[in-house]
Amino acid sequence: MDKISELPDELLVKILSSVPTKVAVSTSVLSKRWKFLWMWLTKLEYSDDEGNSFLVVRDFINKNLPLHRAPLIERLCLELWEEESTKVNHEEDIKLWVETAVSRCVRYLEVSYNVNMLPSSLFTCESLVVLKLRYLTLKDVPSTGCSLPSLKTLQLKSLTYVGVDSLQNLLSMCHHDVLEEVKVRFIEDEYPQMFTVIFPLLHKLSLSLPDCEWDIDEYEIDTPCLQHLKLKDRNQSRWLFKKNMPDLSEAYVHVESYALDSVIGVITSVKHLTVCSEVREDLYYGGHGFVFHQLEHLELCVCKDDSLNLLAQFLKDSPNLRVLDISILDCHGDIKTDDKFAWYQLSCVPECMLPSLRVFNWSRYVGRPRDRDIAVYILRNAPSLRTATFRFDADVPNLKILKMELADFPPASSTCELMFVESLI
Repeated sequence: MDKISELPDELLVKILSSVPTKVAVSTSVLSKRWKFLWMWLTKLEYSDDEGNSFLVVRDFINKNLPLHRAPLIERLCLELWEEESTKVNHEEDIKLWVETAVSRCVRYLEVSYNVNMLPSSLFTCESLVVLKLRYLTLKDVPSTGCSLPSLKTLQLKSLTYVGVDSLQNLLSMCHHDVLEEVKVRFIEDEYPQMFTVIFPLLHKLSLSLPDCEWDIDEYEIDTPCLQHLKLKDRNQSRWLFKKNMPDLSEAYVHVESYALDSVIGVITSVKHLTVCSEVREDLYYGGHGFVFHQLEHLELCVCKDDSLNLLAQFLKDSPNLRVLDISILDCHGDIKTDDKFAWYQLSCVPECMLPSLRVFNWSRYVGRPRDRDIAVYILRNAPSLRTATFRFDADVPNLKILKMELADFPPASSTCELMFVESLI
């Protein structure tokens, strides 16, 4: 006897919700009992990542979505792609599917497709909690009369923006006291030169701008309750942060040196900071009285020639630092083995400035003179250090000599464990 078929319909539908929608639909041929069960799924996910062409997936959706019976669609995901050379106009298909979900009070909507879409009904969807859009064109976004009162998460990746206010109009539809997460990743030549993010209760903000060859205008950020910040911008942007962020727990800052000063001043309450930038004497290194009283974990990317000089300032301004990671972040370039720059700020950091440091990690250590100076300084001035780990690429020159140089400088902490790790490239 089929034990599974003896289960109640509600439980069977729940089981079907845990498998891909295509698999769930295929169970309709098992028996009369299973024929209609999939039609009551509240989570529908359609994707062409299994080798099926867009047309195959489109035909599958057009055949089965009209048969769906559940009064509520909790989640609809459309992850589709079509080559430009073979693409024809499928906007009406996409719009119909989204309109169907909106009419069923969809709460989670994710659309990835390189075509124009967004039916007007989406802009008045009161049930929508999560909206994720990727690759499509954002245009004809109304400036008034629309609202997304329940939206908590908004993610926009690699969109094309038609109209100077398309992004700002969409942000304006979100309620300031409801929205909690905003993530926007722009693509080259497809981002507004000005936009404003003013959300008093926003918890997570991620903004990524591509490299460009010209100056761009101001971006205004007013998010006093932010807990997580990711800012990636290698342009000459002017970031206007209106308020400090006292609740900030984690921040990732990848900006050019002339933008660093405007960011540093509002994130001094952060606990975990990842930073990739350089220091200029007239900016952060010039000194503005910033102190990171709550900073416990600092990750410093050293992909730039002068980025290690930023370390001295952080060591001086972070009295409660417990974990220090020095590395090169993924896709941030190769290590330069030449050493044109000395760690000239070494003298500005007082002795015994690292009483709280417990963990010190240096990934892809190459042993340039300034690298050695910094490593020795930290080992000698961290009396509570427990572990110091140096990771080397397998092909780094003079590996044995590098290990011997570090071992010749015993740590100030008698309980510190010095470890050397060889990593495969």
